[in-house]
Amino acid sequence: MKIGIGLPNPVPGTDGATLLEWARRAESAGFSSVATIDRIVYPSYESLIALAGAAAVTTRIGLMTNILIAPLRDTVLLAKESASVDRLSGGRLTLGLAVGGRPDDFAAANRRFEQRGRRFEAQLETMQDVWRGQTPSESGQPVVPLPGREVPVLIGGTSDAAVERAVKYGVGYTSGGGGPDAMAPIAEKVRARWREYGRPGEPRLVALSYYALGPDAEAGAARYLKDYYAFLGEWADRIADSAPVTPGAVKKLVARFDDIGVDELIFDPTIAELDQIDRLAEEALN
Repeated sequence: MKIGIGLPNPVPGTDGATLLEWARRAESAGFSSVATIDRIVYPSYESLIALAGAAAVTTRIGLMTNILIAPLRDTVLLAKESASVDRLSGGRLTLGLAVGGRPDDFAAANRRFEQRGRRFEAQLETMQDVWRGQTPSESGQPVVPLPGREVPVLIGGTSDAAVERAVKYGVGYTSGGGGPDAMAPIAEKVRARWREYGRPGEPRLVALSYYALGPDAEAGAARYLKDYYAFLGEWADRIADSAPVTPGAVKKLVARFDDIGVDELIFDPTIAELDQIDRLAEEALN
């Protein structure tokens, strides 16, 4: 199982220099990918812009949105932006996408929250057409650089509809911070539908876990996660409590996700301090 690390793009107060140095150090440490988390109504860096910056200061590490809320974006522009990051990075982008669950994000973007599922499926169709070089206007010109390569898509979410989208449109599935117990049954559903659908090979499975390590780990994780997930009420406390904050907890989580056949586990930071990279590498990569 590969081990990736999140960029601290959603951690409030993270400066740009830290974000870029984070990507450099993550590559040097040997992590498989750097990944973003996406919101609109939150003081975070926009996902694809953050990954474009990471692409500019690295040469090998994978780049992932995990996830980006597609229905908030213009479809053709999203296809163009993601293809541009993919080309700039030499084909290192994986686009994790989902419908999103925060009405305030949709209100801010002037999108209909209750229509996000239907819009998302239409977007997935259109983006694939754009990446294949089909022209969305009468000009006869493609809109992406060097059309012909489709950006790999992972689908997130917990519904049966998310499983179907992963099988129909994606190269696999990505799980949020629900832990191995939540991931295991969905992973089995994805694998089963993949076979039923006649897709070759196996679906790519990615999981996310928050983490913090060091003397301020527990307090730092709680401070960020209870703020980010404040809209969930008491569930925010449960999310904060579930984040591994000791070396032993990190190692145990790696083993549990490996046991259920996850291909890549992304540890997302809750503290935007560069020593968090080294602390995680020591426990998760060795």
